[in-house]
Amino acid sequence: MRERNDLKLAVLIDADNIPYSNIKGMLDEIAKLGTPTIKRIYGDWTKPTVSGWKPALLEHAITPIQQYSYTTGKNATDSAMIIDAMDILHSEKVDGFCLVSSDSDFTRLATRLRESGMLVIGIGEKKTPKPFIVACDKFIYIEIISSQKTSKTTTTQAPVQTEKFDLIDGKFIHLLKSSIEDIADDNGWASLAEVGSLVIKKKPDFDPRNYGFPKLTPLIKSLKKYFDVDERDSEKSRIKHIYVKIKNK
Repeated sequence: MRERNDLKLAVLIDADNIPYSNIKGMLDEIAKLGTPTIKRIYGDWTKPTVSGWKPALLEHAITPIQQYSYTTGKNATDSAMIIDAMDILHSEKVDGFCLVSSDSDFTRLATRLRESGMLVIGIGEKKTPKPFIVACDKFIYIEIISSQKTSKTTTTQAPVQTEKFDLIDGKFIHLLKSSIEDIADDNGWASLAEVGSLVIKKKPDFDPRNYGFPKLTPLIKSLKKYFDVDERDSEKSRIKHIYVKIKNK
């Protein structure tokens, strides 16, 4: 995934499918990936169900887009978001999109934007259907953003597994091992930064915070049974390059 601080991002929010309580955390997360030059939120603002969003719109300078629900049972914001996204795409004013929704109806939109060379970041709840998640370059769970401030781990031990965090199981260990093997040198060592990028390509919703760790390095260090870690000096004395190797391989 491309990671440049100067990326211009269009942030499009589906008010019908996202809780407003974590808007600041979501915008802070987006700011780590780029600059949100366009911020729009879609919903029927005549409904009391979206009234909680209104104070947040003023505080964070998000432009509300009115979309009346013409048909009962249909999410009218979908078409408005999709039309706007395509208009923004053809304006060539942004480098990527952040689609904030838990609705699988945006799967085709995410795919179309990526086909046009756009970076696509998805943000939604853990109930988000898999097709939408894998259609994005990266997908971030709102639950992880909301718990970020209170979740603390050490750099050497895995946190106690709770319902809040995903389980580190055999399938996840296999994903790490296969990614290391894909890019390892002749001695079996692979740059951890490159491993992280490859894992995200294979599993867009991968995030160390899903497993209770703030970064990938402490997550890998906690798995001493499976991996060796080597910290190497760089030209800049304060920066260490982290390499990882499958144990006994």
